[in-house]
Amino acid sequence: MNRRLHWIPNMITLGNLSMGFVSILIASEATGNGPQSYILSGFFILLAAICDGLDGMVARALDATSELGADLDSLADLTAFGIAPGFLFYNMVLSEYKIDVFGKEDLFPIGMLIAAIFPACAAYRLARFNVAHDPSSFTGLPSPIAGITIGFLPIFLGKDHTLPHWLGIPLFVLIAFLMVSNIRYGKPQVAIRSKLSPLRAGLMLSAALIALFFVGFARWPWLVYGLICLYIFSGILTFLIHILQELRVKLD
Repeated sequence: MNRRLHWIPNMITLGNLSMGFVSILIASEATGNGPQSYILSGFFILLAAICDGLDGMVARALDATSELGADLDSLADLTAFGIAPGFLFYNMVLSEYKIDVFGKEDLFPIGMLIAAIFPACAAYRLARFNVAHDPSSFTGLPSPIAGITIGFLPIFLGKDHTLPHWLGIPLFVLIAFLMVSNIRYGKPQVAIRSKLSPLRAGLMLSAALIALFFVGFARWPWLVYGLICLYIFSGILTFLIHILQELRVKLD
């Protein structure tokens, strides 16, 4: 390990944490400027995801991986992909859900309890990952994907659209529980690192640009969200197929 350079990936990791913190601050100032603030808050969660992807790459390239960096990465991920999306969704949707207690109106905000599910699941998932993890796959939905799924909602919807609560709240809870599930998800970055060549990188970039051209650059959020949903449902589908195969073996 190159100890003299370990501060470089750690600074990128702190950038991840900082982007999540800024996302929270922006979402907290959404009064009177809701949609625009929520969209900007979501963009900072995306920036945090970019930092999260870069810090590991830089650490491996510089041979500067460390236990400190791994623990710091978990703390940053909890902030950016657990607390920030939970706070954003609370301000967007859940803040209006309150219940009366002892006849006093709006005394207990039940929406806070629902919002707290997301950072709690993210914290548990990250702690479980630190204790034991499979190098070839993730157990449970990765917290950056979960955070982006929620953070990308205001970007996907745009400033002129609102999220139906009957759809948004179940989605929020589902994504949270997927993080702590035992569903296996692949590690695309492992396959990319092992098989990527300059030619393949060029082909992938060309394919992405062609897809953007056909979808329309103004509709790039549809393409991004489509890829996110495809990844999420790929794990669920694989899990269901595995259960059906086990049932068939038992019945036979």
